[in-house]
Amino acid sequence: MILLRKPYRLLSVLLGMVLCPAASFGQASALPNKVVRIIVPNEAAGPNDLAGRLIQPKLSEALGQNVVVENRPSANGVVGSALVAHAPADGTVLAVGNSGTHAVNATLYKNPAYDPVKDFAAISEVIFASLVLVANPSVKANNVKELIAEARRAPGRINIAVAGATGEIAGNLIKLQGKIELNNIPYKGGAPAVTAVMSNESQLLLTLYSSLKGPIDAGKLKPIGVTGSRRNPQLPNVPTVAESGLDGYQVEFWVGIFAPAKTPAATVQALGREIVRIVNLPDVKERFVKVGYEVVGSTPEQFTERVRRDTEKYRKIILDSGMQQLD
Repeated sequence: MILLRKPYRLLSVLLGMVLCPAASFGQASALPNKVVRIIVPNEAAGPNDLAGRLIQPKLSEALGQNVVVENRPSANGVVGSALVAHAPADGTVLAVGNSGTHAVNATLYKNPAYDPVKDFAAISEVIFASLVLVANPSVKANNVKELIAEARRAPGRINIAVAGATGEIAGNLIKLQGKIELNNIPYKGGAPAVTAVMSNESQLLLTLYSSLKGPIDAGKLKPIGVTGSRRNPQLPNVPTVAESGLDGYQVEFWVGIFAPAKTPAATVQALGREIVRIVNLPDVKERFVKVGYEVVGSTPEQFTERVRRDTEKYRKIILDSGMQQLD
């Protein structure tokens, strides 16, 4: 009987690998073996929440464990992000972070509650999108080059609505590179900012296409530029800001998955492979693309470099533009 146990054990392992193709035996052993919490440091229905909830059921299936999504909203996502930074480093607590929580906050706050690079293990960038610069139809400019000329003719007379740190940074970079004056007018959210520009209370806004599709389609807002390195697939006729004369201009909003910093490398790599597989599943990818995002699915190393690069880039913009830092 003793001689028969090893063949049966080997057969059991081989069957397990065949029946669970999503993860090899080595990868499966590195994955969490108990309930996984995905912390979304923002309110429901935003891009972070969308990413967490699309990944959750597929990851639960792959792990054979319960995976739950918890929303922990706070100003600029600080509370939820800090919670994950100090959570057990075993892959059971993950954060959905974005360019705001993990690139902007490091400088936006005088004493940040966490370091976006040192306190986290970047697992995978999931999606990204350029911001869209829209104008009230009364604005004569149809692209950023014309906007710069108009702003120079009437310095300080054009208002730009601000509804988030990434949008403010994108606008400040246009002001810095274009050497123009625009008045930043703060609003308490994306919806009030959109309404303000439609009513001409403010004339410009930089935000995600998903918040602008309806007003653009209805002709109530005019898109005049996109902030990414290439044109938005949803707006192929709208030039990038760089194309319109501001060479090298690029600001992108991204969303990705993070673990606490000391999570074992094997666990980070295994989770990364699963997340890349999940976000490239046809049904998941279609959901992201439908609302204006491009799917990435990067390696931990690639995502770490993205976070590091954007943290330094946005630090310079925040300081050079005199953007108010928070306590």
